[in-house]
Amino acid sequence: MFSRALHRAAIIRTPQFASYVSRAHPQKTPEFAVPQAFESILQDTQDRIAFRQQKWERNAQARKEKRLKEGADAASAEDQGPYRNQDETVSMAINLNLDPRRPGQALRGTVALPHGTGKKVSVMVFTENADLAKTAKESGGALHAGGEELIDQIANGEVTVDNLDRSLATQEIMPKLSKALARVLGPRGLMPNPKVGTLFTDADELLQSLQQQSQNVQYRTEKSGIVHVPIGKASFGLDKLVDNARSVCKELQSVKPDKYGKGKSGKKMGKNVRYWLRASVSATQGRGVRLDMRTVDPSSPYFMKDPDSM
Repeated sequence: MFSRALHRAAIIRTPQFASYVSRAHPQKTPEFAVPQAFESILQDTQDRIAFRQQKWERNAQARKEKRLKEGADAASAEDQGPYRNQDETVSMAINLNLDPRRPGQALRGTVALPHGTGKKVSVMVFTENADLAKTAKESGGALHAGGEELIDQIANGEVTVDNLDRSLATQEIMPKLSKALARVLGPRGLMPNPKVGTLFTDADELLQSLQQQSQNVQYRTEKSGIVHVPIGKASFGLDKLVDNARSVCKELQSVKPDKYGKGKSGKKMGKNVRYWLRASVSATQGRGVRLDMRTVDPSSPYFMKDPDSM
């Protein structure tokens, strides 16, 4: 029996102890403090940028020869400008002890990042106020703005919402908007909703929110209680990414339900169970890095710090 067990397990030996890794005894995933994890992510993105740049320069002659074979002249066969590298998005995935199917545990809202997301947001404004629509489009940066006429154009396919990131609306137009475009905007997550701060009763509030849309990030608990939130670009640097992550964690802590838990349907939810379960951070083209939950939980003295340096 012992020899068979050795075949099923991988032996790990160190001077202090000997252990093994198997399906029943998996190797523990290393966890890192938030600052260390971001440093690792940023270093990986820099390595990928350097690799892509070297590959681009190494293949310059091959690209030129290919263009010449396709009939291009000598001038147009040369590269038109330097290589445009990708600025990867850094995201957090936080597993909370929530079951969205239970009352009060389906978290949904908007958090303002102090340094923004680094992405330009396409916004559409629905309102019956003609002056507000004109201001939103001319000085607010809205892609489209209008009332019933805009609703009819979207319903008839004259205006597309495929490239739309968010939609804002005033309260008085919601009956018409819901009746005509609920099946168009709803499945795309574009229906204005007061829970995520996209429905307004005051014109000034709408304009102010419109100008801050590039800083706002919407979050929502998935079926398994996981929240995915983009917190910026790799070009932001360590300090800005940590500031944005701090704002996200504080927001999730502020909307913490009184009772929560993922237990069986018959199991009671309590106050003395863990709210923060797991968290990781990753870049667009990189692997995820598991985070030390002591540095993610805002109620911890090690929040957003390195415990080893304290």
